[in-house]
Amino acid sequence: MLVWEFSAQDLARTRFARSPLCELTTSVEVLKDPGRSAVHLPWIRQARRRLEGVGWELLSALVRLPTAYIPDFLTPVPVLGSPTLDEQLAELTALDPAAVRRDLAPLGGELPPPVAELARDPEAGTARLAAELRAYWQATIAPHWPRVERLVDGEVLYRARQLAERGPAGLFADLHPQVSWERDLLRIGHRWVDAHRRLDGERGLVLVPTVFAWPGVFSQTNPPWQPGLIYPPRGVATLWEAAAPAVPEGLARVLGRARARLLAELDAPATTTELAARTGLSAATVSHHLSALHDAGLAARHRTGRTVLYRRTAAAELLCGAGDPTA
Repeated sequence: MLVWEFSAQDLARTRFARSPLCELTTSVEVLKDPGRSAVHLPWIRQARRRLEGVGWELLSALVRLPTAYIPDFLTPVPVLGSPTLDEQLAELTALDPAAVRRDLAPLGGELPPPVAELARDPEAGTARLAAELRAYWQATIAPHWPRVERLVDGEVLYRARQLAERGPAGLFADLHPQVSWERDLLRIGHRWVDAHRRLDGERGLVLVPTVFAWPGVFSQTNPPWQPGLIYPPRGVATLWEAAAPAVPEGLARVLGRARARLLAELDAPATTTELAARTGLSAATVSHHLSALHDAGLAARHRTGRTVLYRRTAAAELLCGAGDPTA
């Protein structure tokens, strides 16, 4: 059990971040232990085919199972909210050699040859690792990144609403089964960690929704890295589903099938382009229907950078539930 003790300053500085490198690193665990992450099996089958001929021996050697520890430089808590993979790889290759060796030290025992070489020559080793990470990303994550990104952005919007409506207790209430909040203490049920840490009031906690973390939760606790909690966002189970969600017939008769279908698809936040691809409607048609749903108070829109995400409102949730006899 890891316990983090918060002050008011720590809560004020708690924030969300998105990390392509965390997604990549946790996906390696999924690929190496598919039995633990059955929800990702469609991705695993495709990734294994696409990795044929791709060299990633050093990366594979660094992510060892069972996973008691992964070097912190592979799961850095982002300083910025939404770094790109290239930005994170640039930070990796710029690490001080002493920092690389420090992060490798907890691995212990006899290191696999690629990892031992990294420890001997961190500058050359991190350059090799960055090249492997980029090749692995292009083969396995890049084809799905827009979809993953939308799911993570939707999670941040949902948690922001929980925080606004219910405070920190609402933010952490259903974050993960292993996570609980009571008074000023955040408890994380870890198999490998037993510690009580007091946040320093200067940096707060960074929450990093990460699709491939499912079904687990991971913590970043080692200085100088900022304290972080890596956890799976809501909706991971639907990420690889090909089937369209059921459209409540009663709702379709009232709103029309196209608008009812769009509300059904907005079980998780999505963009106009993504909805057009899922439904087969043109982007212009989707935009027209979303505007009507927005004006009727059934769809809300939020801008994240240059992207506009739509989600169902509370009124739409009630309508979709009322149209579903199993709800």
